[in-house]
Amino acid sequence: MPDSGHRRPPGKAERTQFNLGRALPFLVLAVTAAADVLTPDKERFERFLIAAPALAAVTWSVRGTIGIGLLAMVVRALLHLGRDEALVPDLLASEVFLVLVTACAAWVSHVRTRYERDLREVTAVAEVVQRVVLRPLPDRLGRFDLHLLYVAAAAKARIGGDFYEAVRVPGAVRIMLGDVQGKGLGAVETASVLLGSFRATVNTAPDLATLADTLDEGLTRYGGWDPESDAAERFATVVLVELPDDRDIARLLSCGHPAPLLQRGAEVTPVEFADPSLPVNLAGLAENHHRIEEVPFGPGDRMLLFTDGVSETRDRAGTFYPLELRLRGWAREPDAELPGILHRDLAAYGVDGLDDDVAALLVVRRPEPVRPPHPGDSAEPGNPPEPSRPPEPVRPTS
Repeated sequence: MPDSGHRRPPGKAERTQFNLGRALPFLVLAVTAAADVLTPDKERFERFLIAAPALAAVTWSVRGTIGIGLLAMVVRALLHLGRDEALVPDLLASEVFLVLVTACAAWVSHVRTRYERDLREVTAVAEVVQRVVLRPLPDRLGRFDLHLLYVAAAAKARIGGDFYEAVRVPGAVRIMLGDVQGKGLGAVETASVLLGSFRATVNTAPDLATLADTLDEGLTRYGGWDPESDAAERFATVVLVELPDDRDIARLLSCGHPAPLLQRGAEVTPVEFADPSLPVNLAGLAENHHRIEEVPFGPGDRMLLFTDGVSETRDRAGTFYPLELRLRGWAREPDAELPGILHRDLAAYGVDGLDDDVAALLVVRRPEPVRPPHPGDSAEPGNPPEPSRPPEPVRPTS
């Protein structure tokens, strides 16, 4: 799942690796000194002391690298005192050599830290840009809960060719989920254009068909502004969803996108599109018209929108991922945990894990809150309460 735009904290394995790298120079010093003291004088190990400042350059700062180099020189001098050796040239030659190695290691450390600083700055800017392009979704919009799984195929990337957006509009919630053809920066550029077109018109478009036309027009205009751009040559599959507040239905329009799955309890069925539209940016190849499907979507129902990174994951035998079967088995799983369960299951199912962008959005219509009955409420819904009658007087018996 995409994070909220903050830098991802290092994992346990990464922290362990880093701490081991920082401790390694001291381990070299200790092992070298112990081996030199515990073995006969003819066995010489002090030459391995030069490894300490060299290793320090990988993880330590310039000052730390110089400090470890100086410590190696002190260890070399102490080892010399335990032997009957001349100060010159034995000790002096070794110390001069350690000084040269330490100086080279300090220069390497300086270059490394400078590049690391530049990389942190570039990464910080990239994270802000990625968060603007692909904003985190809220957990709830109106009567609907949203649970997202998003994994970019590119290593260390936060966004890829899959994209999503959900917006609260007057009287409804509108959702877009799509997949750009191809990978890399060109796919990200196309996704950003489509997201911009969607956000610019989602509040004013009278229906999903108009919104779909806007996506096509946005890519066409972008291609006119930047003819050299790779984005204008790519197409994208998109599914648009409108969830009105006042009716327990969902309206959907597919532009060549995999059909979402509807789940009511353990029953899972794909949405049937009688006449899906062409993918975005392919409308010029044939006459394109948009048909909106309307399906029941009541309280407690789930709808799973996904890209082909989910449905086309294959195992070693070449079998596609059985998403419908898995979703039936997860009927009792909490809504919020379903994206994490799906992510782990996909990674275990795929031959090489996840090698494509993956986006899956679980939409849940929350049950209506139960209103406590008030005095005077009718037992039959829709009938006005009967007026109360005064009690009849009790007549005395003779």
